[in-house]
Amino acid sequence: MIVTWSKGPADDNMPEAIIVETLGKVHRHPWWHARAKLALAVLKNRGITPPASILDVGCGWGVNLQAVEDAGYRASGTDISRQILELIDRPDRRLIEADLNQPPPGGRELHDGLLALDVIEHLDDDRAAVGALAKLLKPGGLAVVSVPALPELFSEFDRIQGHRRRYLPETLRMVFAGSGFESPEIFWWGAWMVPILRRMREGRDSKPVVRPKTYADYLQVPRWPLPWLMNLAFAWEQNLALNGRLTTGTSLVALAVRSS
Repeated sequence: MIVTWSKGPADDNMPEAIIVETLGKVHRHPWWHARAKLALAVLKNRGITPPASILDVGCGWGVNLQAVEDAGYRASGTDISRQILELIDRPDRRLIEADLNQPPPGGRELHDGLLALDVIEHLDDDRAAVGALAKLLKPGGLAVVSVPALPELFSEFDRIQGHRRRYLPETLRMVFAGSGFESPEIFWWGAWMVPILRRMREGRDSKPVVRPKTYADYLQVPRWPLPWLMNLAFAWEQNLALNGRLTTGTSLVALAVRSS
């Protein structure tokens, strides 16, 4: 079931056509499933266990939402795109059409935790968005916020999917200042992918510019045995990331507790 808090221009954040077109690919891609597993591990490590209430902000294709539902959490998902919500809707699922640039309505449910995985980099005012996230949590609730990292990796792939920026730990930490959250804990994720993306970036820069028409031109489900190898790499790296032992990565994850 879909309820509406607010409506906004979805294409300003990430073109709706991209989301709809790539639904099947995303659900088969190892990266999205590895990120969902990481988020679940964070919740467990922080003592947020089922049947706690979890809000997946910017739920998009529903990969993270499905993961928290399957784990037994009382889950809800929000997105600005009505089209993608209609595609992932089902009778037992709680979905909310909402624009993070607008204040949430009064009388809303407050949650024990929330996920905002690769969301705020799509917004012009990321600090205002983080402030809005705090209003969706109970005091002491945990926000798990992931963003793309390393500004030097910013490419046409970022632009075509609506990214405004990539982050470093210090720039991500600044986003939470005065937001209603305590100072976040930040860790890297995706270290094994950094040299691969750098080589890909260098290769693209050395060739004549040919701009793909859509995000789907970049997003390809890897052929076997690459998915198996990617799953191994992500599984090997997960505990290193959670323990703060990585010094680089293609993503940063902030764990922020709402102030009392």
